[in-house]
Amino acid sequence: MKATILNIGDELLIGQVVNTNAAFMAKELTKAGIDVCGTFVIGDRAEDIESYLRHCLSVSDAVLITGGLGPTKDDITKTTLCRFFGSELYENQEALANIQRIFSARGYELTPINRQQSWVPRCCTLVNNILGTAPCMWFDTEDGKVVVSLPGVPFEAENLMTTEIVTRLQQHFQTDFIINKNILVQGIGESFLSDMIEQWELSLPKTIRLAYLPQAGMVKLRLTARGNDRAMLVQQVDDAVESLYPIAGRYIVGEDLESLAELVAHTMKKYGKTLASAESCTGGSVAQRLTAMAGASEYFKGGVVSYCNEVKECALGVNHSTLELHTAVSENTVREMAEGVRLRLNADYAVATTGVAGPGGGTADTPVGTVWIGLASKEKVIAKRLNFGDRRAQVIDRAVNAVYSELVKLVREENEK
Repeated sequence: MKATILNIGDELLIGQVVNTNAAFMAKELTKAGIDVCGTFVIGDRAEDIESYLRHCLSVSDAVLITGGLGPTKDDITKTTLCRFFGSELYENQEALANIQRIFSARGYELTPINRQQSWVPRCCTLVNNILGTAPCMWFDTEDGKVVVSLPGVPFEAENLMTTEIVTRLQQHFQTDFIINKNILVQGIGESFLSDMIEQWELSLPKTIRLAYLPQAGMVKLRLTARGNDRAMLVQQVDDAVESLYPIAGRYIVGEDLESLAELVAHTMKKYGKTLASAESCTGGSVAQRLTAMAGASEYFKGGVVSYCNEVKECALGVNHSTLELHTAVSENTVREMAEGVRLRLNADYAVATTGVAGPGGGTADTPVGTVWIGLASKEKVIAKRLNFGDRRAQVIDRAVNAVYSELVKLVREENEK
């Protein structure tokens, strides 16, 4: 089964709003064994909606549309779909009741313009959107294909995808099993890794596809197995991973995770350890990526963003003489930052960063991209000097991933003795 995604909205087309719906929908469809053969972003123009819808139906079995279902005049998706399917609008009582419930819960009076959202094409099946007033509509075509129109608000579209649409598509079409396996690799570049595992890759069963997904300072290998025998696919993937370790095991830092931040969370929870952070050049990114995940309170105690020297001294206990003699971007400073935050927050482990993220501020001795990372435990304090180039965002991303990787190594080393 193949599906296409059609995201509607001028704000998406001009880059004013990031199109998160496409990524989420594609991921959910893929997990369900549905091939996504195309994603399109178009503006709020009826002729474009009809033209792209025809194209999508010509190349796929299902078309999933988002956007253009609001109460204002620029929301034209519903009327365009009504015309496309040769239908007429009518007031759907289930949709109306849902809108009335939402307005009542918010203490608002239902206005005529919002009531119009309960009008849907007669030929569609309403899928109740419990989180919003825009309707979700399911259309069956004469040749057995499906068009689904979802609201553009991300949390509404995501809820409908996970609770209703994917299941309905699986029931309507026959889909394969898909098994995904992620392997996190660090310490080797993508091209070098490809050369190293070339023969292994060539020996993979035809049911398994390998993708290289480079990120800042790491590479994620994704194995995707597809077929109608789930047990066989699982065994094939397990065998492939097992045979990879003798070749590239020294670079593999984790499995079944999307990022190094997830690996840190898993590791800290596994060993029951706590963590604190002290950041300068990364500006809180180390802490933010951890606390963005649910359950961070189980292991993360807190962090200090010590962007200036005064904060390094008063909040972390870095000696004034250290900053005077060695500067803020130095081994001595990052060591004192890591140990200072660990002691002050009473954590088992601590990490610290200080550096020159750029684009300015570098010197001959400390060029842009220089980052010192520090790690402290009850047993030792470690510091490493690294250089991540001259692009600010890249420097920060790579520094964060380097901290995570070194932290995982240290925790494993000290707790697997």
